[in-house]
Amino acid sequence: MLDQLKRMAVLATVVEQGSFVAAAKKLKTTTSAVSQQVRALERDMGVTLLHRSTRRLALTPAGARFHEGCAAMLAAAQQAQLQLLQMRDAPEGELRVAAVVGFARHLGPALAPLLSANPGLRLHLEVDDGFSDLLALRIDLAVRYGRLPDSPWVAQKIGEKSLALYAAPAYLARHGAPATLEALGQHDWLAIGADTESPRLLDLLTKPDVAPGQQAQKLRIEPRVSSNNQFSLQQLCEAGLGLAMLSPSDVDEAVQAGRLLRLMSSWQLPSLPVWALTPQRDAQPAKVRHAIQALKTHFSQLSTP
Repeated sequence: MLDQLKRMAVLATVVEQGSFVAAAKKLKTTTSAVSQQVRALERDMGVTLLHRSTRRLALTPAGARFHEGCAAMLAAAQQAQLQLLQMRDAPEGELRVAAVVGFARHLGPALAPLLSANPGLRLHLEVDDGFSDLLALRIDLAVRYGRLPDSPWVAQKIGEKSLALYAAPAYLARHGAPATLEALGQHDWLAIGADTESPRLLDLLTKPDVAPGQQAQKLRIEPRVSSNNQFSLQQLCEAGLGLAMLSPSDVDEAVQAGRLLRLMSSWQLPSLPVWALTPQRDAQPAKVRHAIQALKTHFSQLSTP
């Protein structure tokens, strides 16, 4: 069947180009190979399709009718190829993105210019803090941060989320603001995680402009409250339940409104890597490549603490 389809495409090309020589040039093969394909097609069909002479080619009545189907088949194949190339080179179709709760505030500013510039591109956002079956959800691109679980998905780093220490004014009114690392360890902590039973070990470093060349200091904390969701952690922090490590780009509104206060700004916390996960590394459609680049641009422009 595949050989037959190939021969039909050759016949359509011969008629389109008007000669075996021109068809061979377009198909990047030899004239004899083109002639052999047409003869084989005539043999398989059991009918003469072309009248040949030294000056011109002419379709037989049967050949003219058969050629209509061959030409339609070739045109459909060419159109399918064109659509595939457009998908490869221009962002279009539905882009399905999975992100954790609270991350949409980044996806909006990052992807809005891409959507505005490409009217044929649509966006579906799947919000889930767990590592759900991304293939079953037909996800093109998942955005995660921090440590990743093992998975067959391909991860590439697209940026970082800086972290700083925050607490609510109500909490500080009850417990006081910590001024030293030793004091930090005595406070109630809110932390990302699956439970409150596992201590966390934090690496803190004084900012270079405060104390250049200093070694990182380790701080052991035992969270009183934990959550698997960063946005929920922020809400718990605003409720006055303790200290939390949050991203300045996520809590700027809460800080401006006075719901959160930043603590110990002379100390620098390690940042969280942000990852783009895709089901494959190579031959990614344009919508995925452009979305990843848009996210990289967004994170490169975020201010650091």
